[in-house]
Amino acid sequence: MLSHRISPSSGPIFQISADQGSHLIEKVTKWSSPDFSISLAFAGDLQVLRTQPNVKKLYLLVRANDSISAKHRVEKEVVSKELFDVLREKYDDASFDLFFWNKVHVVQGDVTMENLGIRDATLIEVLLRDVDFIVNSAATTRFIERYDVALNTNTFGARNAILFAKKCVNLKMFLHISNSEKIVESDEVSTPRMETEIELIESKMKEFKNNCTSENDTKIYMKKLGIERANKFGWPNVYSFTKAMGEFQVAKLRGTIPVVIHRPTIILSTYKEPFPGWIEGVRTIDQSIISYGKGELVCFPARLNAVVDVIPGDLVVNAMLASMISTNYSDNLNSILIYHVGSSAKNIMRFHVIPDTSHKYFSMNPYSKKDGELVAVKKPLFLPTLSLFSMYMFARYKLPLQFIFDGGIIVFTKTEETIRKLNQIYKSCMQMAKAYSPYSLMFGRFDDTNTEMLRRRMNNKDQELFYFDPKCINWDQFMMEIHIPGVIKYGMNAE
Repeated sequence: MLSHRISPSSGPIFQISADQGSHLIEKVTKWSSPDFSISLAFAGDLQVLRTQPNVKKLYLLVRANDSISAKHRVEKEVVSKELFDVLREKYDDASFDLFFWNKVHVVQGDVTMENLGIRDATLIEVLLRDVDFIVNSAATTRFIERYDVALNTNTFGARNAILFAKKCVNLKMFLHISNSEKIVESDEVSTPRMETEIELIESKMKEFKNNCTSENDTKIYMKKLGIERANKFGWPNVYSFTKAMGEFQVAKLRGTIPVVIHRPTIILSTYKEPFPGWIEGVRTIDQSIISYGKGELVCFPARLNAVVDVIPGDLVVNAMLASMISTNYSDNLNSILIYHVGSSAKNIMRFHVIPDTSHKYFSMNPYSKKDGELVAVKKPLFLPTLSLFSMYMFARYKLPLQFIFDGGIIVFTKTEETIRKLNQIYKSCMQMAKAYSPYSLMFGRFDDTNTEMLRRRMNNKDQELFYFDPKCINWDQFMMEIHIPGVIKYGMNAE
């Protein structure tokens, strides 16, 4: 729910009614969201406004100094997005503004605080009385993130959201967006006590303050601590680790609230709606695509036939909305419905598709450096295990650097600084490899039985409107013609 960039929407609160067999969302309250997919939040907002023009209200919780600043951020960082052009085409400027602001209500707040940081007592009363559905898509998705930041957003954000939800007297569903990694079901041993992690962070921060530790050193240590704590409990990165703790908080504190959990896999750009290829920011495999196009990626731990479970962003949003219109809430009081939203059970994409299509695309459309030089890409070297990759990197890069420093070779100050930077780049590369290798070396698939049953419960009209079946996607074509061009347009060119 809050975002480091805009805090658009963490989750809708919908009132749904049937209209001659077709489902109509009449009232929506949406909060804000961090980095998780800020694109997911934008696309969700748009899909509601686009497909359900009779929606009554959509609340956006925005972190800002005051309500005026909050609305200004929405105007600048949400409404102005190309994503909303499909709505502008239906209205002239004045009509669009009237339509949008009649539906959208900006709320200044902060998901990391009690009552979501909402200061207006009257507004809180309105939300607690009128809210029917809450969707919490809050997350910071960086694999290498400060532990305190990730815990605050991914874990405390979920905790605060479910505690707020429990006070909503007419709530029909709490929809929590998690992830499809090694998520705990009920075994508390798989995750530490949140209180223990808080105490650990607070003690370290107190120590840093007493020692006058620099902000940069604190940042480095907190990122390292996140990785260490995640690995200690069997998680590949701090993102999945803190999201798991957040999911556990939702399950632990929900009481009798009907809870539905969506676990999307790796989210790619949009397949169809509002237009193909839209994505906000650079994440997961997108960074490797950009690095490759710039000629920076020459080696990586991966198995070419590994299963890469991906799903376009619009299919994720549609599955969210579908679960809200097709779930029998009265049957969901004693259990938690979990929907895996991915492609590996129906339409597998193998890892080799990513380097194959990237090589083909950048060979045809080479990246141009600032000086105009075109980058000629070469196929990277892929090593089948992380240990082999580590040995290769040590021999190819680390050993020469270490030889220069330890071998007594005389270097100039400028050269020494360059070598230090190269050494830091080496460490960063190894960190990234460790964080991403679980995805490039995986052969597992996710069970989407519940998701398929959800799709079959929908009538034909709703299946067409809220499509989320990945069977029809040709992954080579999607990557080559839709996703990579989208990453270049909205990622690489936006840097």
